[in-house]
Amino acid sequence: MEAMQHAQDALLAPTGLTTTDLEQALSHVAEVGVDDADLYFQYSRQEGWAIEDGVVREGSHDIGRGVGVRAVQGERTGFSYSDELTTDALREAGLAARGIVRSGSSGTQPSTRLHSNVMKSLYPAIDPVASLDAAEKVALLQRLDQAARATDPRVTQVMASVNAVHEVILVAALDGTLQADVRPLVRLNVTVIAEQNGRREHGSAGRGGRHDLKVLQAEGVAEALAQEAVRQALVNLEAQEAPAGTFDVLLAAGWPGILLHEAVGHGLEGDFNRKGTSAFSGRIGELVANPLCTVVDDGTLDGRRGSLSVDDEGTPTQHTTLIENGVLKGYMQDRMNARLMGMARTGNGRRESYAHLPMPRMTNTYMLAGESDPEEMLQGMERGLYAVNFGGGQVDITSGKFVFSANEAYWVEHGKIQYPVKGATLIGNGPDVLTRVDAVGNDLKLDPGIGTCGKEGQSVPVGVGQPSLRVRGITIGGTRA
Repeated sequence: MEAMQHAQDALLAPTGLTTTDLEQALSHVAEVGVDDADLYFQYSRQEGWAIEDGVVREGSHDIGRGVGVRAVQGERTGFSYSDELTTDALREAGLAARGIVRSGSSGTQPSTRLHSNVMKSLYPAIDPVASLDAAEKVALLQRLDQAARATDPRVTQVMASVNAVHEVILVAALDGTLQADVRPLVRLNVTVIAEQNGRREHGSAGRGGRHDLKVLQAEGVAEALAQEAVRQALVNLEAQEAPAGTFDVLLAAGWPGILLHEAVGHGLEGDFNRKGTSAFSGRIGELVANPLCTVVDDGTLDGRRGSLSVDDEGTPTQHTTLIENGVLKGYMQDRMNARLMGMARTGNGRRESYAHLPMPRMTNTYMLAGESDPEEMLQGMERGLYAVNFGGGQVDITSGKFVFSANEAYWVEHGKIQYPVKGATLIGNGPDVLTRVDAVGNDLKLDPGIGTCGKEGQSVPVGVGQPSLRVRGITIGGTRA
C-alpha cells in the first residue's frame, strides 16, 4: 500500500478529500446514465538543468497538481479538469463532463464503492528530483562536458542536460477501481559537435529510466555517454553521401526499434483499429508479417522508461503479444476502445497529464529475438545499408507509409561494411516492411531509456527495442545516384 499512502498524502490529505468524496463525485457523474466514468488525480514535480560548453544555460523547476473528470457514453466522451482539489471543484468538473454526454436517463447507476488491489510496483516509490541537489546535478553535466572534450580534440561544442520527474497519480473509476502509482523518471543526455577541415558533424547519446539520479551519477556512466556521442560525431565526419535506390537494409539492434514503434506500433493501437483507419484494421488472425516476426508491448519491465505498474486508467499493465510468428493477434487497448470493440483491456490507457484524455498508447514495444547471427546477416548482403541509429521520421497511420532519416549508417557491399554514409532516408510502408524481413537476429536489445512518443498533441515516455533485422528491398533516399 506504499503507493496508495503516497497518493493520499500528496493528493487528498492537503485539501481534506476522502475516498467517500470520490465515491460521491463518481455517483454524481453517473446520475445521467453513463457507460463509464473516472477521476484522475496527479501530482507532478519536475526539474531540469542544461549546460552548454560547461556553463549553465537553463534551469527549470515546475510543480503541478490537479484532477481530470471523464464521463463516457457510447463513443461520446465528456471531460473536464481542475487544478483545485476540493469537493466543489470535483462537483463542477463532474457537472461539465456529464453535461457533454447527457443521455436523458437518470438514476441508472448504483452507488460506487471504491476498492484498491495491491499491485506489484515495477520501480521504487521515490522522488528522483531530491536524489541529488542542484550543485550535484550541474557537476554531473560538467563531467559529461569534460569527458567529451577529453575523448577527442576535434570536439568543439558540448551540450548536456539532466531531467528528473516525481509523479504521483490516483485513479478512481465507476466500476470501483481505486489505484495509485508513484512514478520516478530520469534522463541524462549529451550532444557534441566535432569539426575537421571546416566540416562539422554532431553525435548524441542518452540514458534514463524509472529510478533516481544516483544511478546516472555512478562511476563511468557519464564517461560512456560522452564517448558514444563523440564516436557518432567522428563517424559522421568521415561519412560519404548516401546512394539512392532500392536496397537491402540491415537494422541494428536496440534504438532502431523506433522504426517498428512508429511504422507498425501506432497502427496496432485500439482507437485507430476501432475507427477502421489503420492498415491493420479487421485483420486479426491474418498473416501480416514474415513468420520470423513476433512483436510485443510490455509495460511490466522493471524500471524501464515505458513501464507502468498501472496505466492511467488504473488497469495493470501486461505483456501483450501483438504479432506472433507473423500472425496479428490483437491490439493495444484502453477502457473505452476495449469496451466498444468487445475486447479485453491491455493496460495501455495513457495520458500526458490530468488535463488530457486517456487513449491507447504504447509502453515498451519491441520485436522478440530470432535465431540468426548478426554477423552472418551482414555477410548475406550483396549491396545495401546497415542502419545503426535513427533520427526523426514521419508515419501515416492509415496507409502505414513512413519516412525515417538515419543518423548513423554504413554502405555494405559483398557482405562487408565499406564506409559510413550520411543523408540516408528510409522510405516504405510498415506492414509491407514486416513481410520483407528475411532474418531476425539473436541479439535483442532495448533502447537506453530515452524514448518519447507523441500522439494527438500528447507526449508520454516509451521504450523501444529489437534484435538485428534484415529487410529485403527498401527504398533509400540519398544524394548520390
